[in-house]
Amino acid sequence: MTISNRGENSEPIEDRHNDQRLVTYSPLLSQQLFHASKKPFKGFSGPVGSGKSAALCHEAINLALANPGCAGVIASPTYTMLRDIIHTALFAMLESRGVEYRHYKALERVLLTDADSTLLLRSLDNPDRLRGTNLAWFGLDELSYTKEESWLRMAARLREPAARRLCGFAVWTPKGSDWVFARFIKNMGPDYECVQAKPFENKFVLDANPDYYERLEETYDPRFYRQEVLGEYLSVSSDRAYHTFDPRVHVTARKLDPNASLFWALDFNVAPMSSIIAQRQGNKLTVLDEISLKLGTTQEACEEFLNRYAMRANNLRIFGDASGRRRQTTGFSDYDALTRALVRGGVRKFSDSVPPANPPVLNRVNTVNGLLTNALGEVRLEIDPRCKELIRDLEEVSFKPGTGILDKDKDPMRTHMSDALGYMIWALYGDKNTIGERSQPLQW
Repeated sequence: MTISNRGENSEPIEDRHNDQRLVTYSPLLSQQLFHASKKPFKGFSGPVGSGKSAALCHEAINLALANPGCAGVIASPTYTMLRDIIHTALFAMLESRGVEYRHYKALERVLLTDADSTLLLRSLDNPDRLRGTNLAWFGLDELSYTKEESWLRMAARLREPAARRLCGFAVWTPKGSDWVFARFIKNMGPDYECVQAKPFENKFVLDANPDYYERLEETYDPRFYRQEVLGEYLSVSSDRAYHTFDPRVHVTARKLDPNASLFWALDFNVAPMSSIIAQRQGNKLTVLDEISLKLGTTQEACEEFLNRYAMRANNLRIFGDASGRRRQTTGFSDYDALTRALVRGGVRKFSDSVPPANPPVLNRVNTVNGLLTNALGEVRLEIDPRCKELIRDLEEVSFKPGTGILDKDKDPMRTHMSDALGYMIWALYGDKNTIGERSQPLQW
């Protein structure tokens, strides 16, 4: 249990009209509108850097203080995200507002001692766990990454008889025409209100990092930039996965540079066994070749790689599917087999750039799209015409309707080569902060 006391210069100010302590941060216009809303259900929709985390935590504190003796919930899609927001935002805000609290870590709850109000800390990855205590309020983080069932379960618990003000609220970054868009914007009922933050509104982000949005423009493809940075609602997963690929722009003959390192990325799949060979040439990544074995093993893939590149394979860098680290019935993983085969083939200098876990599919696909053509119109990925399977992937791979899941059922030959490319590009260029602006310092 940890106890936090008021700081010397952080005595709270009382609001005589509603007996609620005033927010001590300087809210942006969109945040002001969000806090001022008196609707039973309200949302804050905004692009990256729009202050959603600050709005979420301050609104939670406001409602906890406005409902003494009652319980409320702060919830995130996963426990990792919950831990991030609690440690980087909530406790700091409680301290800055001079609110005394006790954190019961094992029970996943925070007690505001003066108001005798409880903040329960929960994950939304299992809606069945959301049954139970009556609530006066709840606040959900990154709502677009959760199921509608979770929202409905929380709304059903909004029934605390002693509550002075019942309220359910959420913050999120747009994610296409999903259930959040339908409920809060397209078919918004009389009990709902949604505040949509404007892009570039957060002066605190721009003051601290003047090139923040320019850097995102270099990384994101045009459509993803419109969603994440401009906060627009787009159907980003309803058609071709690699929508920025244009063979007239990206397919061009390239020769291997004997002085540059060789990159080899693999997708471990028996039918087909797929891998690509690439190099960095200037500011571009060039895919020079592919190896596709309709029914092959890791050993056979390595043999074919050495047949083609044994004389160029020193200073080799390996990328690929993180699941290849799992040990097979032989006691060795795919990467163990790969290492042994390379050593037997005379390769003495190579490194492994495989992460401990694969990135989320949408993040990986968006990073590939951004390298193909970013929001500035820059092309940083080129593919040699000999890579026929990869080109077909980039032209034909699509999402299952209404989802962010790649359709692997339509054609069993598809997705594998582009998956290998995606693993490499994510390792080289991917933003390891996978949702919203979690890795950024809290923006007020």
